[in-house]
Amino acid sequence: MYTEDDFIMISALQHYIFCPRQCGLIHIDDVWQDNLFTVRGEILHEKVDTDSYETRGDVKTVRGLRIHSYKYGIVGRCDVVEFKDTSKGKEILPVEFKAGEPKEDISDKVQLCAQVLCLEEMLNVEISKAAFFYGKIRRRNIIEITTELREQTQDVISKVRELVDNKKVPIIEYSSKCRNCSLISICQPKAMNKKKLNRYIQDLFQQ
Repeated sequence: MYTEDDFIMISALQHYIFCPRQCGLIHIDDVWQDNLFTVRGEILHEKVDTDSYETRGDVKTVRGLRIHSYKYGIVGRCDVVEFKDTSKGKEILPVEFKAGEPKEDISDKVQLCAQVLCLEEMLNVEISKAAFFYGKIRRRNIIEITTELREQTQDVISKVRELVDNKKVPIIEYSSKCRNCSLISICQPKAMNKKKLNRYIQDLFQQ
């Protein structure tokens, strides 16, 4: 079990999958900078991060629910959690709002699975499904919380914890996804190319 001092943000998992260096800059060096993509996301989340709830029929909807897990040492908040009364008891469905569309990598799914792990621990329940609402396509997308996804999520949590505990921001090589990163001007990935750094260090010793 972890203590609250050990908690890492659930958002760090998504940052790590996108780029370990981005994760390090944000969660070790406390660096952040907005771009068009992050602003779109913030505008969408303003509509759901309200710490409120409402009941319609047999569904209670809670917005901005703060969550944590002592088992995994993670903390964050759910955009929306729906509690539905069924003949078998409460059916719980976390819903994460995204400004864009479904991603090819597992970053969104890992983030949502981490929320499920927290809710299961806090409420002593089992959750088999969760959902995204993607603003670009205006559609809800249900995903299965499989054993494989749970294992992938736990693996990412371990890697992020190791990164944060080591307090070393990794070096990465420039790639096409760097163009969409809000931290590109701070990160300067082209300047951080390992080959260029090695040549620079060698030149220093030769002087």
